[in-house]
Amino acid sequence: MSVTNIHPTAIVAEGASIAASATIGPYAMVGPQVVIGEGVQIGAHAVIDGITDLAEGVQVLPFASVGLPPQDLKYKGEPTRVIVGARSIIREHATVHRGSVGGEGVTRVGADCLIMCVAHVGHDCQLEDRVILANNVMLGGHVHIGDNVFVGGGTAIHQSVRIGRQAVIGGMSGVERDVIPFGSCMGNRARLIGLNLIGLKRRGFGREAINALRAAYRGLFLGRGTFDARMALVAQDQGSQPQVAEILAFIEASSRRGLMRAGRQTDEAAEAEAA
Repeated sequence: MSVTNIHPTAIVAEGASIAASATIGPYAMVGPQVVIGEGVQIGAHAVIDGITDLAEGVQVLPFASVGLPPQDLKYKGEPTRVIVGARSIIREHATVHRGSVGGEGVTRVGADCLIMCVAHVGHDCQLEDRVILANNVMLGGHVHIGDNVFVGGGTAIHQSVRIGRQAVIGGMSGVERDVIPFGSCMGNRARLIGLNLIGLKRRGFGREAINALRAAYRGLFLGRGTFDARMALVAQDQGSQPQVAEILAFIEASSRRGLMRAGRQTDEAAEAEAA
């Protein structure tokens, strides 16, 4: 490790493992159980503590903190940890807390994620790859977010909520229930307003897949009869389509918070659904 990569005012505890190509800025603090991979950049005044592993290319910008104790009164200093995947970016003043003994003991941020300024990732959260949390997003403990999810600024997500992959959450929302894969929701309290059609198209989903998802969404959330009966009908009619099968499996999986249902669509969402 070249000392020229570490600013002389930074405080790096003995025992920390730091790759030779990593850089640590002025007044940053790195704890004794931290592992910092190749090409990691730690900005001025950032704090990395606890049993924390930053994979290659991670950026932690000024005044952010990663690996500090969970905001859980039951936590008594147990050896829980944080793992941040390759090339993820944690912007200014964002916080990522270590896991708790009441959860999996690990808070995970996947690869190529972007956690914008002042966002908070609570203890035991599991973020898959390419998740974007806009400014001031707040994740309670044990939240699980799938690949390619975008969460709009100022949104609060209740602890133990699941967000399926490729979903989009509108800004300033209050999310208390699980959001299906490919879904779009917004509001306080948030309700489904349709599918994440823009995201589906950007990710290369074809017309056949999108049409199947539209039909499944209408059948599940806008149809008549009990929800169980609608589930059975969608499974019968569209269940062989992979993305529809994924939604059905997500719904059938165990949930602590229950499933978010559809509310009144905005004009924009209704227009997109009809397109």
